Amino acid sequence: MSDPAVVKLFHFGRFDIAVLKHTFGVTTTPVFCTKIASRLVRTYTDRHGLKDLVRELVGVDLSKQQQSSDWAAAELTEAQMAYAASDVLYLHECKAKLEAMLARDGRADLAQACFTFLPARATLDLAGWAEEDIFAHS
Repeated sequence: MSDPAVVKLFHFGRFDIAVLKHTFGVTTTPVFCTKIASRLVRTYTDRHGLKDLVRELVGVDLSKQQQSSDWAAAELTEAQMAYAASDVLYLHECKAKLEAMLARDGRADLAQACFTFLPARATLDLAGWAEEDIFAHS
């Protein structure tokens, strides 16, 4: 997960990177987060979840039926495994479209800075600063 030659692709990478660090002790780099990219270029909406992103960019409606199922169970169900697989199926296509939008809007460098910061943000979350903005003035 730390191979610098391989970009790890996430949607809401902040969470996944924290889980990987907590569970396996690895710092995941480099990364691309479709949720961050979406927030930087799809400024006309507040709907940046994967379901809405895939619907708009790829034209596919993802089922979120298993989203709130028991993911802590010792064994995942077939439905959970299918859900997890479909959840990442369209990330590469979304990434390509988001990269074009970031370039068009002149925000590719800003996005990269955000992606580079994500492992540090995940470490802050794990250290107890998940809800506090340590960069805020007050």
